Amino acid sequence: MPKSLFWTRTDTAGAEHALVDDGRGLTARGTQVVVDPIPYTCRYQLTTDPDWVTTGLVVEAEGSGWLRSVRLERAVDRWRVTTAEQGDLDGALAAAGHPPAGLPGTDDPDRLADALDVDLGGSALFNTLPVRRLGLAGAPADMPHRIAVAWVLVPSLVVVAAEQVYTGLGPGRVRYNSDTFTADLDVDGDGYVLRYPGLAERAAPR
Repeated sequence: MPKSLFWTRTDTAGAEHALVDDGRGLTARGTQVVVDPIPYTCRYQLTTDPDWVTTGLVVEAEGSGWLRSVRLERAVDRWRVTTAEQGDLDGALAAAGHPPAGLPGTDDPDRLADALDVDLGGSALFNTLPVRRLGLAGAPADMPHRIAVAWVLVPSLVVVAAEQVYTGLGPGRVRYNSDTFTADLDVDGDGYVLRYPGLAERAAPR
């Protein structure tokens, strides 16, 4: 049976629910419901190989009057990125006083060539990918690990190459750093986030 994980957003009104099967790598299906910068629903499907290297991600974001999707597929050390778009996300953002989102996907997939992990904006699940791949969840304090990721922004679904740093702080604690942002994550024994300061906290069934 897949595990059911639920996070409440602490930075805005919203939540994330994921069904994950981690018996051999990771297969996950999840949904984000968020109100910022405009109300939208984001659905994703994620797969890795047995070593927790991401092999595929499909994301669909939808709001009033618009729908976008992006698919990332890894093969032979290259990423293939395909997109689709309906409606007018930029118009919806402009009506709410926000700048345009840009086009989904990327104009140069080769920039993602070094990425073994993907990261979906606003999601607490995706931090688990490098935590498990690098074996940080139950390890003693460790040296920083600098990694390349394919970062999918939401709700635009623009895909950018990004550099992130993960550092084990001892069992159940991992430091995440990206540019000038740093957060110390509480994770369970399987590497899933329990608390991500400023973003989300995992909710337990009553």
